[in-house]
Amino acid sequence: MLDILLSSLGQLFTLSHLLFMVLGVLVGLVVGIIPGLGGIAGMSLLLPFLYGMEPAVALGMLMGLVAVIPTGDTFASVLLGIPGSSASQATVIDGFSLAKRGQAARALSSAFLSSMIGGLIGAVILTGFILIARPLVLSFSSSELFMLTLLGLSMVAVLSGRDLFKGLAACGLGLLVGAIGMAPATGEFRMNFGLDYLYDGLPLVVVGLGIFALPEIVDLLVKRGAIAEEPCQLGKGWRQGIRDVREQRGIVARCAAIGSLIGTIPGLAGSVVDWLTYGHAVQSAKDKSEFGKGDIRGVIAPESANNACACGAMVPTLLFGVPGSGTAAVFLGGLLLLGLQPGVGMIETHLDLTYTIIWSLALANILGAALCLVLARPVASLTRVPFATLAPLITVLIMFAAFQATRSTGDLLALGAVGILGVLFKQANWSRPAFLIGFVLAPGAEGYFYQAVQFQGTEAFMRPGVLIICALILAALFIPLLRSLWVKRRQASSVGAASTVRTEPPALGVIDVVLFITLLGTAIVAWIDVADLTLIGGIMPRLAIAILAVSCLMEIARCLMHRPQWQHQAIGLHGLWLAGFFTLVGAMLLLGFITAATLFCLVFLLAIARLKPWVAAVMAFGVTAFLVGMAEFLTLTYPSGLIDPWLFG
Repeated sequence: MLDILLSSLGQLFTLSHLLFMVLGVLVGLVVGIIPGLGGIAGMSLLLPFLYGMEPAVALGMLMGLVAVIPTGDTFASVLLGIPGSSASQATVIDGFSLAKRGQAARALSSAFLSSMIGGLIGAVILTGFILIARPLVLSFSSSELFMLTLLGLSMVAVLSGRDLFKGLAACGLGLLVGAIGMAPATGEFRMNFGLDYLYDGLPLVVVGLGIFALPEIVDLLVKRGAIAEEPCQLGKGWRQGIRDVREQRGIVARCAAIGSLIGTIPGLAGSVVDWLTYGHAVQSAKDKSEFGKGDIRGVIAPESANNACACGAMVPTLLFGVPGSGTAAVFLGGLLLLGLQPGVGMIETHLDLTYTIIWSLALANILGAALCLVLARPVASLTRVPFATLAPLITVLIMFAAFQATRSTGDLLALGAVGILGVLFKQANWSRPAFLIGFVLAPGAEGYFYQAVQFQGTEAFMRPGVLIICALILAALFIPLLRSLWVKRRQASSVGAASTVRTEPPALGVIDVVLFITLLGTAIVAWIDVADLTLIGGIMPRLAIAILAVSCLMEIARCLMHRPQWQHQAIGLHGLWLAGFFTLVGAMLLLGFITAATLFCLVFLLAIARLKPWVAAVMAFGVTAFLVGMAEFLTLTYPSGLIDPWLFG
């Protein structure tokens, strides 16, 4: 064993391996910074270059990319409020809030350092798992996987705060939207309303960008300032982020361990682990008041888990040939191209390459974090740029990333539709993370539930692992409630009588009323649509409808019982910018994607940002070059319209 370990280390530090690893790290950083692309697109870009390469060298390049994408996507999450990938959604909540307070460098440096430490912990755990993980992973049946998805849903109670019913309603809507398309068990189509685009459901990248990115762009355009509300002291923030990680080393260690363990379970990596660890950070904190407003722990927790999760996802990929995530699925294809067959045989015959993969993961995490820390100062300075200068570029980037989902014009329309919902949720302070959690976990929950019932029947939910996870779910749901009651009781005791403790009235505004009416109407329409489905084909949408409707009615009853505090919820200017977005989509369909994007950037930079003509022209040309270049690399065919075929055909 020792000679194999030494051989792997020797292979790791060869010049060719290091050069290609650095290349993979650089590609991973670029892909991570571009919102919406993520590891799947990045891995797909590298696969054509693997033919004829030595396996050890090619694996260095692949692992460099796999390790660093969860680090690089932090730039977009923190600086722009856009999830760089599905694994960085929770980072947006507090990371972007810190950037708007002028503390972007602090958020970035703490995120990069915690990512590096999490990746190293994940590599160490992966080393042990290579030997012991086989019986552990095989012990998880569909029933345990179903309960783990429910554990992710239970985080809604933590993230919703005092607006529990609004959070549950948002989660129910996310579950309902996630159930659009074909039922996995029966093949029945649900809630597609005759639209071909909805037959396969809504893509995650479209929903993620629509619910988070567009609302932030619209909100910043309405405010018409820089991203940061205060000047960012980058040097001080950089050092403070390092200190934050040192002070929160317990959270880093725990969340990295959680990420590693969850990553080993096929299909549950990515966007599940960041919400679980974010919820853990909230639950374990004594003072929760700053979460959602710019608490550094809300950045450190998910970032510590993301890189560790990438390491954990390699366990089922290497041991069983079962990809632990979408990125791992593409990596599996890369192994097959190199003539390597994942499975137990790889551990027996190619153990040296297996450990080369592990060491490459660890070293790539260090290289990626170091590069990101070097880039933190110049990139964080973007937060002081007037947002009107960045808005057209980010908007085109988001539309490009959304169009990558299915390469259909429906992606752009769906992006706008979800964006409207995101703006309403943001203005009325409804939980957008709760909606996204419901959407992400809906397909997996439904699939695992069907498999558990089909193969194990009622005994599926009496297994020891299921009962343990069920206890964790109950703890996640009731501990915050019991803690709140305990705090109120202490407050009451301190003043001598419980009657002196006043319940804070619910908040209500025009947008809340509109949302209640719209969501209840949506529940009715959806119930009619699924009325003819079989029991097993309609159980998930019916459950989602019930959660949505009951939660809305409970919040309405709460408002009737306790006189609500009326809030002013402005939407006028936000509506105008959303109308402008749909106008841009129409122009792309009429003129062509590239032509409309170029003209939009040029006109916006001249008329709204008021830049010098030559600066606006250079930036617009850069957008054109980017779109044309990505079309060549990714073999994209944009909506052509009337002009694009003439200019770019």
